[in-house]
Amino acid sequence: MTSYLLLSITLLILIAQRSSAFLLETHNKKHFSSVVSTSQQSKLMATWSDARAVLEYQEFLASGKPEIDKKKDGPCLIVAWEGDMEMVNALVEMGMGDDVVITPGQEAPSSIGGEAEYPIYITLPPTRLKEFLKNELPLSFRDRTEDFVFLSGGMKYGNIEKVLKETGYCRDATTQFLVSGFQTRPRIQDISSTLGMAENGEEKFAGECAACGKWSGAVEGRLERYAIRCKTVFYREWRRLMWERNLFDAVFNLVGAVRRPEPLAIVEVALYHGNEVSDMAWAISSNLRGRKALTLTYGFEERAFGIGETTNADVKCVVNGDMFPYLYEEFLLVPGLNEYLAYAQDECGLLSDITFIRINKSSTTKSIFLEGNLRADGAI
Repeated sequence: MTSYLLLSITLLILIAQRSSAFLLETHNKKHFSSVVSTSQQSKLMATWSDARAVLEYQEFLASGKPEIDKKKDGPCLIVAWEGDMEMVNALVEMGMGDDVVITPGQEAPSSIGGEAEYPIYITLPPTRLKEFLKNELPLSFRDRTEDFVFLSGGMKYGNIEKVLKETGYCRDATTQFLVSGFQTRPRIQDISSTLGMAENGEEKFAGECAACGKWSGAVEGRLERYAIRCKTVFYREWRRLMWERNLFDAVFNLVGAVRRPEPLAIVEVALYHGNEVSDMAWAISSNLRGRKALTLTYGFEERAFGIGETTNADVKCVVNGDMFPYLYEEFLLVPGLNEYLAYAQDECGLLSDITFIRINKSSTTKSIFLEGNLRADGAI
């Protein structure tokens, strides 16, 4: 009887173990299938807007480059626009005295200062850049396109990514120079601002110049002579910095241009209209993730206000119709910013020659222009 009982118990244990193993295996298969499905969905949701951006990032990772190859500064060629020589004169002053300045249509010299390879700074405004790249490149430039240095940032150069993509120059190796971290008048000097110390013990900065691509080291070296900070980074990181600057230029200037009969100073917008700026900044950040597969670097809002709060009080907010495509065109689907643009056109007489898509606003939504000065107490 005892033997029979022991045998029965043993059989029950074996059956229970097999059942548990089967149930666990079935659960794991279902769980694994669910994880794969979720992962695939997440990947699709994250990349639906701009698959090319993800592909470029994968190619960058595959390249395995541990650090940036930096070329030293030397003689350069500068393509100038006669309508505004301010940046040209600054680049020449920061150089070593052997730069060559030409205007569109002129041929590139075979060598400068004994150097057959040299950077070519394209200082044309964005309104002239596309025509130059598509129809005005002399034959001597055709084999030197990898030496082009494109300028962006600020109210003069804006965001030229769309122009470079349309003309085939938006590549990892292309040198791009974010120029908004220094001023040329009344003298050349760094205008980036410090934000204190980070948790890792390093000093934090906002509004620095930045360069990427083949000649990034040469750009950095030229600025260093005048104690101007310049990050040299890979294109992936530079693109984040460029869009961050685009956000600042677009939002701060737009808010300050429409809040009073006379434009506010940039610093006034930073001190007294922070709520409006912050709302639009975060909306733009979300828009960039969805449309450009791009995430702004942590702390972008702090850096934006750091720039605004340290800008000279005589720098007024400006909304220029000529620069509309290079500051606002990519942000038209951002509701708050779209409403500000409509208000600027309808009530302030700005952007009168510009046609843009307007987002229909619910009649039950309270207008952002009825909220008044949300930071009138000067609290930061």
